[in-house]
Amino acid sequence: MQLNKIALAVEYDGEGFCGWQRQPHCHSVQAELENALSKIAQQPITVHCSGRTDTGVHAMAQVVHFETPVQRPLRAWSFGVNSQLDRRVSVHWAQVMPDDFHARFSALSRSYQYTLLNRATRPGFQASTLGWERRALDTDRMHEAAQVLVGEHDFNSFRSTACQADHARRRLMQLNVQRVDDRVLIEVQANGFLHNMVRILTGSLLAIGRGEKPVSWLEDVLGACDRTKAGATAPPQGLRFLQPAYPEQFAVPDFRKPNQNPWHP
Repeated sequence: MQLNKIALAVEYDGEGFCGWQRQPHCHSVQAELENALSKIAQQPITVHCSGRTDTGVHAMAQVVHFETPVQRPLRAWSFGVNSQLDRRVSVHWAQVMPDDFHARFSALSRSYQYTLLNRATRPGFQASTLGWERRALDTDRMHEAAQVLVGEHDFNSFRSTACQADHARRRLMQLNVQRVDDRVLIEVQANGFLHNMVRILTGSLLAIGRGEKPVSWLEDVLGACDRTKAGATAPPQGLRFLQPAYPEQFAVPDFRKPNQNPWHP
């Protein structure tokens, strides 16, 4: 029996889902997607993702793959699947992949962005997709402090006590902080992430941006390898998984470049 390997890019609003991973006691994004795919395939489908997200965390282009003997046009795996999905979940594109592609293990890096509303009043209609800090933040200080984390380090100080990873060594390619009007954007790219890592990094940078800690403090936190030395864990609402990066031979589209999406108008 010949199996077709199909990759999808999935966007979702994490509010109302108990994270990415299928769980018996609640509704997850994985379960929502697998149920829709199974209706199109008319048989059970299991997907593998590039990186799991927690409860309330969003994604712009979560890449997944699945294998099936079922023959369907690619539009069925995107537009057809979208017709079966909760309105908070949408497939960007579908693509046939070679046998050696794996959504998780083929990824070279992954990128996240944390978006903070930095003003005196809390968000209203965007409350589910923004963090909020009412005190003025010095983004120059935050960005300067963040650069000590770029490179390969032991990030034990920046993972939750519930993290099940075998070790905490990760390589950060970039960690940038910038202001756009009343938004503060924290974007991080790494070869892998620990449980709650980006949210703890954000909470630590907030302490520096508010002037509670000096710029040099983050280096001390990193060296301590102790979660109790870092800042608070930022809420999940402001966090979004942007996308993974893959070797060029897989020709995986970049969602930030519309001309790479074969169905973009």
